[in-house]
Amino acid sequence: MTILHIDASARLTGSVTRDLTAQIVDRLGGEVIRRDLTDALPQITETWVNANFTAADERDAVQRDTLALSDELIEEIKAADTVVIGVPVYNFGVPAALKAWIDLIARAGVTFKYSETGPIGLLEGKRAIVAVSTGGTPVGSDIDFASGYIRHVLGFIGITDVEVIAADRVMANGVQAIADAKAEIDKLAA
Repeated sequence: MTILHIDASARLTGSVTRDLTAQIVDRLGGEVIRRDLTDALPQITETWVNANFTAADERDAVQRDTLALSDELIEEIKAADTVVIGVPVYNFGVPAALKAWIDLIARAGVTFKYSETGPIGLLEGKRAIVAVSTGGTPVGSDIDFASGYIRHVLGFIGITDVEVIAADRVMANGVQAIADAKAEIDKLAA
């Protein structure tokens, strides 16, 4: 099994999601592709959009170079059987670093396509395990715009087998919230 391990927390130490994703990856075992999003990803630009919407065989060297990182990120997710993503909730949503990654991997004709009946994800047959941590927002509540968003984006690109492991309301529930999440990790099957 190949695992794409993605961490999005700005905290390099003391991060609940980093701890949870490490435990998930250890539990599953297998070959690991590591992507730490604290190494800032670029935002998409007009140059990127124009390159993306130019047919691959018509792109010039600048356009190919502009899409090189996006292509690399897409190859990582294509190579993975399971994607493990750490999602700390910042101000009710996903961190900007994770949004930048999503923008770079959600590409029409590459990871999804449009049909007469709507979009079709092209990365089917993969599993995703998302470790979500919040300070005060209950995961799945009306004010949680992160877990539903990440589930939707993954489904949009074809990954519909998504499990969310939540350590929510850590500021209120402290150690118990983390213990509950770790108990869920212990139940994971490889």
